[in-house]
Amino acid sequence: MELDWLEDYLALVRHQHFGRAAEARNVSQPAFSRRIRLLETWLGAPLFNRDTHRVALTPAGEQWRASAEDLLRRLYLGRDEVRAVAEGFVSTLRFASTHALSITFFPRWLEEIEAERPLGSTVSLVTDNMAGCERMMLQGQTQFLLCHHHPSTPVSFLPNYFTSLDVGADTLVPVSAPDLEDPTRPRFALPGNQETPVPYLAFTEVSGMGRILTSVLALERSSIWLNTTFSAHVATVLAAMARAGRGLAWLPLSLIASDLERGVLVRAGETRWDVPIDIRLFRPRARQNAAAEAFWTRLKQRDDSAPPPPSA
Repeated sequence: MELDWLEDYLALVRHQHFGRAAEARNVSQPAFSRRIRLLETWLGAPLFNRDTHRVALTPAGEQWRASAEDLLRRLYLGRDEVRAVAEGFVSTLRFASTHALSITFFPRWLEEIEAERPLGSTVSLVTDNMAGCERMMLQGQTQFLLCHHHPSTPVSFLPNYFTSLDVGADTLVPVSAPDLEDPTRPRFALPGNQETPVPYLAFTEVSGMGRILTSVLALERSSIWLNTTFSAHVATVLAAMARAGRGLAWLPLSLIASDLERGVLVRAGETRWDVPIDIRLFRPRARQNAAAEAFWTRLKQRDDSAPPPPSA
């Protein structure tokens, strides 16, 4: 078996289309299909049902997915650890973070941890949308993933192979530019109506916040009217469009608190439209290098010593 076969298989799982998966892997479709066939021959079972419009996993393919992800992740982690030893960077902590949290949360959070006791490690941070961060984690390119999380929206990580810890909290707040005549009121307000739906600045599905809002707003389908006029996966882009008066957006309070204070943005609905979300750190269950394990132990100790939330 070749490493390329694993990456091809996981690319086809993600894209559910031979042509798009082959393009993502930068190979011709015939060569890509041939490598998938070689993997199926090596395993002794068909992994994909090719009779449907969208390529679907067979039961054997579903069974192989967790093993393939874990195997590929362990290979890349092992390679990176060997390189780190050879280059003298054995104490590097590698984080992936979604764009908004890399700006609003990560620097302050890291400063608070280091104020208690220096890390003694080099820190590396890579930012991407949620789909990209998940891919880096699954491929073993990072030790930790920092993202927003909501119970209605599961992540792609199997609990047998990953664990997580809540390290903070945030809120998605519907906001709009102020009304031109009355700056205390929103230019666009919830819930709208069927005849004049509210112009909606939406997160795309590759965004973690986009997935959360899709799940939450699906429950409000009968009581809210939105018309998507613009979409992006970066919160700062949607914030800029909202400030420009292009529509309503749900944005993390950590990002737009100062805009609300200055009146550049105003709430576009009652607090019942707010979406409380957690800030969560994910890691593989498999043992990582000494620096990563020591950092995780510190986080768990901080979590254990934190005061309990006030009772209702």
